[in-house]
Amino acid sequence: MHSMYRRMVLKGTIAMGAAVTAGLFTPLRALAEWPKTAFEAEAVEGVIKSLYAASSVQDSDQIRLIAPDIAENGTVVPITVDTTLPEVDSISIIAEKNPRPLAASSRLNPKLEGYFATRLKLSQTQNVVAVVQSRGRLYRASKEIKVTVGGCGG
Repeated sequence: MHSMYRRMVLKGTIAMGAAVTAGLFTPLRALAEWPKTAFEAEAVEGVIKSLYAASSVQDSDQIRLIAPDIAENGTVVPITVDTTLPEVDSISIIAEKNPRPLAASSRLNPKLEGYFATRLKLSQTQNVVAVVQSRGRLYRASKEIKVTVGGCGG
């Protein structure tokens, strides 16, 4: 019984290798879309315009941006965005004073809960902005995080 299972695994592995070699399945096709201009933008407004082709964003108390008030180590700052807005399409996190302000952007299934967590590298004390797209509209929440040591500035 075990040898039969092992043969199935080996056949599957060989078939997958052949498919990759033949170009039927290439990793480039599996990669997510890369919003290059948004990551290259140098200001919050440029990031929002590049990502969403819009500039109108309203503040919302339905977005919770959870982060420490003081980051003792700017190289690893935990950030969580949680929202009660309905049908969330995407959540983006922007660090205003970083050399490249767009820190993270994720598209979500609108049927899922609006939640995103990550760790950022912050160059200095600055505002971190969470932008949530819900039902075609943009909402934001922000929080100032004081960075005491490290960060991408040194």
